[in-house]
Amino acid sequence: MSGQINKNEAAITFARRDFKGSRMRCLMLTSLPKHDFAKAIKKVVSPVATVNDDCDLMPSGFRFPDEAQLGKTESFLSDIQRRELKSWWLAENPEKTRLPNWDIIIKCLIKDKQGLILVEGKSHEDEFKVKNDNCNSESLKNRNKIAEQIKTISELLNNNAGTKFSGWALSHRDCYQLSNRFAWAWKVASFGIPVVLIYLGFLNAEEMENGNRVVLKSDEQWQRCVRSRSAGIIPPEAWDGKIMVENTPIFPIIRSLDVNICASSHR
Repeated sequence: MSGQINKNEAAITFARRDFKGSRMRCLMLTSLPKHDFAKAIKKVVSPVATVNDDCDLMPSGFRFPDEAQLGKTESFLSDIQRRELKSWWLAENPEKTRLPNWDIIIKCLIKDKQGLILVEGKSHEDEFKVKNDNCNSESLKNRNKIAEQIKTISELLNNNAGTKFSGWALSHRDCYQLSNRFAWAWKVASFGIPVVLIYLGFLNAEEMENGNRVVLKSDEQWQRCVRSRSAGIIPPEAWDGKIMVENTPIFPIIRSLDVNICASSHR
């Protein structure tokens, strides 16, 4: 875990990965005082959801940087729901196998009902991978189970009478992360918990601007990136639309924030 005190050296240490790109910005954002964090997130998710000043969230800044796994983290779902998620996704060794991590999870209100905001954060275009992004579980049984569940959710989405669009092609090959995000959002909504699934682009992450990386400079650029790369996998109408799982909604949205360090000197 990051942010641990090294007792042998009496030093506070942090993981190197916590200080660049989308990871750093997720921790900077969640390090804000709760009121300021809620204010920032409200602007991003309005009018779909509202966030209280005392909302539960994970991670919680640099002091508590661990990302949540919905089937294991206790803060967001019941014991029964977490057990169901693990058995739904995995065929073997559920306690020892990592589940998908979420960059940020936030408790919220969606039409006065307790819901969850599930955040996938990116700071440059290449972070939003579709090609060559496949499930790499070491367990063949788990890979097969994950492939089966993603295929099932894709079929359910295509046959969903409560959704006015089709053309879903979720897969564990070539678009695994994108597919598992929608699959998990569907499964959480099946518990009667409304979901905001947000692809959050962090703008102007200049430290990531090297090689062939294309850093996000505007909301329009991020919107184009997500929509163009997800074409053929996610129906275009799904973004900023509403997916109904029986009577429970999922809102997939694309948003951006400029979260950066402003260094100034005072004389």
